[in-house]
Amino acid sequence: MPKVDVYDLNGKKVSDIELAENVFGIEPNEAIVHSVLKNYLANQRQGTQSTKTRSEVSGGGRKPWRQKGTGRARQGSTRAPQWIKGGIALGPKPRSYRYTVNKKERRLAIRSVLSSKVLEKELTVLDKIELKEIKTKSMVKALTALKVEGKTLIIVPEKNTNVVMSARNIEGVKTITANNINVFDLLKYNNLVLPVDTVKKLEEVYA
Repeated sequence: MPKVDVYDLNGKKVSDIELAENVFGIEPNEAIVHSVLKNYLANQRQGTQSTKTRSEVSGGGRKPWRQKGTGRARQGSTRAPQWIKGGIALGPKPRSYRYTVNKKERRLAIRSVLSSKVLEKELTVLDKIELKEIKTKSMVKALTALKVEGKTLIIVPEKNTNVVMSARNIEGVKTITANNINVFDLLKYNNLVLPVDTVKKLEEVYA
């Protein structure tokens, strides 16, 4: 079982915690992580791209010139694809890019990324994360004391307005709840900050 130190918001070590082997200690499966990440990104696409076909472009109702006798190639409409301002042949139309992956694969991908965070020492565990008021300075002070630098993802066990609002204006810092955890955010942010309650919740859900 991986064992990590537990800190308070002042950066002092208060205890240590043994993490569940099957959540934080597995061998990361990069292929599954890649597959689930592709699925997440595809599902975020709006799919609103659209082009007009020759039937949708305005104009072109009259034959540009007579069929024979001009010496030029025969043409039926100025809105055919070969004409400037003509319709687009086989162009993109609005569509959904959504597809699904197995629930087991999604869970394995989450466990793989969590385990890699432990291996790369990018995981910081707190005894609790509570702020008395909404104050960005308090969050900056806490992250500085914890020696957390760069892009940081804070995962709280449940919605905490004071924490979310205090971290919102700090560049490179994002706060989400344990229910909204996803592979994209785990990979995007280098540092992962979890209160003990979040660790227990993740172990309960993904064990």
